[in-house]
Amino acid sequence: MPTALEQFLAQDGRDEAIERIRRQIDESGVSYIYYQFVSVTGRIMGKGAPAAHWERFATHGFQLVYGSTANLFIDRHGDYIGYGPESRELVGLPEAETFCVLPWDPKTARVFCTLFRGREEEDDPGGHLSSDCRGNLKRIHAEFEAETGYHLRAGTEPEMMWLKLNPDGTPSVEGKTKPYCYHIDQFSELQPLIHKVMEYAGAMGLDMIQGDHEDAPGQLELNWQFDRAEYTADRLTTYRQICKQVGREMGAFPCFMPKPFMGVSANGCHHNISLWQGDTNVFLPEGDNPRMPSKLGLAAIGGVLHHLDALTCLTSPTVNSYRRMWDTGFWAPLYADWGYQNRTTALRVSSPDRFEYRSVDSSVNPYLSMAGLLKAMGDGIRRNLDPGPPEERNIYEAMAEGKEVRKIPMTLGDALAALEQDDVIKAALPGEMYSVFSHYKRDEWERFCATVTDWDVKEYLDILP
Repeated sequence: MPTALEQFLAQDGRDEAIERIRRQIDESGVSYIYYQFVSVTGRIMGKGAPAAHWERFATHGFQLVYGSTANLFIDRHGDYIGYGPESRELVGLPEAETFCVLPWDPKTARVFCTLFRGREEEDDPGGHLSSDCRGNLKRIHAEFEAETGYHLRAGTEPEMMWLKLNPDGTPSVEGKTKPYCYHIDQFSELQPLIHKVMEYAGAMGLDMIQGDHEDAPGQLELNWQFDRAEYTADRLTTYRQICKQVGREMGAFPCFMPKPFMGVSANGCHHNISLWQGDTNVFLPEGDNPRMPSKLGLAAIGGVLHHLDALTCLTSPTVNSYRRMWDTGFWAPLYADWGYQNRTTALRVSSPDRFEYRSVDSSVNPYLSMAGLLKAMGDGIRRNLDPGPPEERNIYEAMAEGKEVRKIPMTLGDALAALEQDDVIKAALPGEMYSVFSHYKRDEWERFCATVTDWDVKEYLDILP
């Protein structure tokens, strides 16, 4: 039977697509190509090569150590995360349909790649590399669609902060604008950056639709049109790459850290999600209540709420993510409940045709978050999980009146423990993906716990006598 790698190469139309890209390379004058994939933390990784060798890379791929999917990172004990130096090398094969010339450097293009095990591996030669989070999402989505007949469409709300640079070029912890939410004047101060981001985004296929100044220093949210989950994840990755380039060109630092400032809102990245059968949105209301999602939509919400603790580990994946939860008063979603236009709950029905998953921040790896949401919704649909009635009240007032609501994990350590106990969400990280993710994040949590911070020194330096 052909290996996964061989099946990938034998896809209908691939040879024609490779030839089409060659013509595009020659006509546009591209001389260099980035063959890129996405690591466990959402970083863009890969190799570069002269465009003259496009056909060879398209058919044979590039090789790179397995540990590159874990940023080739060493844990606090000096061990490589996920894979040791004795591990074999992956094979990355480009997806021709993702080929795109970089608008800021027309001689350079990028193409996303799917990762495979080496052809000569003793164990599953030429199989899918399960620590390829991007490839996993595509396969998990295909399995979900085959089982249910539905597919996930998603839009994201990527908040980030534009920071000033120090004289030496390093980023300062100071926003380029004042923390005035929705203020057009502050928005206008960032307009030169916005124009450049929009220019590059449009050239790279992002259908930009709206934006605003949020309520933290230098904080912007720019949105593009929703689409299938894997396309939206690619576009969020591309958007981050664009912002980094614009920052280099315009003397600013694009900050995707969830919580660089206290006393103002953090950088969220809400996911607006809906399930579709063909071109029909199956979340749309069925009865007399124009706000109530369909029975299937309610079951999907039930699945997300049921698995929210473990999902939080994927969607709030850093130590800093939980500063957002503790700095209260800024609409951080702490409770496993849902409602109509209710920003105090983890899920809100933001429109009759979709719901907004709010427990996610700007450090998210969207390939992991989308995969986790597919698994949670699939379980909800399979078991017809009831999310309960929508909460119309401010959740804090409802709790003061006696309502019992589960609180989501409040530290990365607690979230990791919840993920460990949830086999449904763990299935969103199949095979080696879970061991890479858990090793990376447990090390991150342990390094934080072992660190003496400025707060420790200020609080305890003169503790006795």
